[in-house]
Amino acid sequence: MTVKLDFKRIIKNISLMLLILAAFFGISVILNEALTMNEHITTVFVFAVFIISIFTDGYVYGIIATFIAVLGINYAFTFPFFAFNFTIPENLLSALIMFIVSVTTSAVTVRLKNWEAFKAESGREKMRADLLRAISHDLRTPLTTIYGSSAAILENYDSFTEEQKKKMLCGIKEDSEWLVRIVENLLSVTKLNDGNIKLIKTPTPVDELIDTVLIKFKKRYSDTKISLHLPEEVIIVPMDALLCEQVLTNILDNAVHHAEGMTEIVMRVYALDGRAIFEISDDGVGIAPEKLPHLFSGRIIPSERNADNKKRNAGIGLSLCSSIIKAHGGEITAENKKEGGALFRFSLSMEISGNVEQ
Repeated sequence: MTVKLDFKRIIKNISLMLLILAAFFGISVILNEALTMNEHITTVFVFAVFIISIFTDGYVYGIIATFIAVLGINYAFTFPFFAFNFTIPENLLSALIMFIVSVTTSAVTVRLKNWEAFKAESGREKMRADLLRAISHDLRTPLTTIYGSSAAILENYDSFTEEQKKKMLCGIKEDSEWLVRIVENLLSVTKLNDGNIKLIKTPTPVDELIDTVLIKFKKRYSDTKISLHLPEEVIIVPMDALLCEQVLTNILDNAVHHAEGMTEIVMRVYALDGRAIFEISDDGVGIAPEKLPHLFSGRIIPSERNADNKKRNAGIGLSLCSSIIKAHGGEITAENKKEGGALFRFSLSMEISGNVEQ
């Protein structure tokens, strides 16, 4: 698989190189014939090599383009025309200067690209480190609760009343379920980012998707009020239903755990310009302004890292939502409502395209 992908990339780079050279050769012909600007031909090809170095991988294509450009200039734009001749000192010097300038340009461009790649990788490593620290903190809290409660029950079983033991076991069950969800989210976002999940979209009625989500949600949060607003017409969206179910579940879970003071969640779905729009809002305290730009990135804001013994989910759940919606070709946003509370909105195309099972 790796060899096949590399081969395709090589073909792409070669095709791009030849296309750019052909385009700039045409420009050179126009400059030479129509505008009699023969003295600028070398500069034009140096610029062509510069463009090739930017949009292809490594030094190789820029250097190959330099050789082709030197031969092209010598053949078509220097005397004697339409013949290779490097015996004339002017032609030889011109070719040498162009080769040096082009190779230098190619080398500098590649170094700049490598530096940008290095900075990007450093940023990703920092994000991974922040995410790992946040996950470690988040996992420690429920694990400590599970260990403490189970150890207390085992060591002092007869000292607790049945009601106390039931309450402690319910706490263990709740924390275990939370751990399962965060691990599932972490595995899913890793697979999506690595390209290991292939979306298989099937036409899915939106009302059936939401019914499935709400049935599971009510089992965990029976006291949470949800108002549902669906259009009268049936909306059918090609999607990976399990992944989209996870998106809705994560947003609802986020409201339950983070929307302090919330009394109601409102879920609304409607069609607009060939897309299905999903909106999930609450009447809680809203989202802190400094968190909004990083809400779907998985990045942890330093002020969040407190030892308050609260489970947070480390931004993984919303990061997964973003990855899933983007994989479907949709968009997801979050904002604070003027009247208070948060509003999450994502859209999915209702058009049936590739990778759709009928």
